Amino acid sequence: MRAGRTAVATGRPAPGTPPRAVPPAAPAVPPARPGPLGDIAGWRPARTTAGVFRLVPVRPDRDLRLITGWMNDPAVAAFWGLAGPGAAVAAHLRAQLGGDGRSVPCLGVLSGVPMSYWEIYRADLDPLARYCAVRPHDTGLHLLIGGAADRGRGLGTVLLRAVADLVLAHRPRCERVVAEPDLRNVRSVAAFLGAGFRPAAEVELPGKRAALMVRDRSPRDVPRTAR
Repeated sequence: MRAGRTAVATGRPAPGTPPRAVPPAAPAVPPARPGPLGDIAGWRPARTTAGVFRLVPVRPDRDLRLITGWMNDPAVAAFWGLAGPGAAVAAHLRAQLGGDGRSVPCLGVLSGVPMSYWEIYRADLDPLARYCAVRPHDTGLHLLIGGAADRGRGLGTVLLRAVADLVLAHRPRCERVVAEPDLRNVRSVAAFLGAGFRPAAEVELPGKRAALMVRDRSPRDVPRTAR
């Protein structure tokens, strides 16, 4: 084996040695195919009246403790139902991260500080499509604001508008951004209304009666690729 290394080092084969076949080049590894939502990690930050905001896909090893703390806030637990030890939240995240990318859990980072949890999902590929009329490439939003100090002051409206803008800018085939907040969550419904969503229907879903909220693409929502 060492002799082989010497021959390579000198570049001189021994006299009478037949030429060695050149091994075929390894096939190129195809790039990973983007999921149904594309590359959310590559979406540009949004400038809002509250600061620069961006979506950062969740990494459980880094983010599980933070999200579990938020889920154990009674105001959040009443609508998310994930209070308890981290195992419940970990299973919830794993179901999304282990799938085909049709639902992507994200941290919402405002001015460098993680302060909200989001789920961006393909509504037409989601169980929601069993309960109401959705269109191809409809994109859904779930949101919770983590800290109590950030709630009740209009921040949800600002961020919902920003994220809907990002969806429409980066997903040119998406004509509608949708959401299904619990009708009992009056603040959430009001935040969607303030962010330009319209109530389209009331929908009976497992565990809740929801308001189907819709933000339609408008002429100002030019896809990023066309800018």
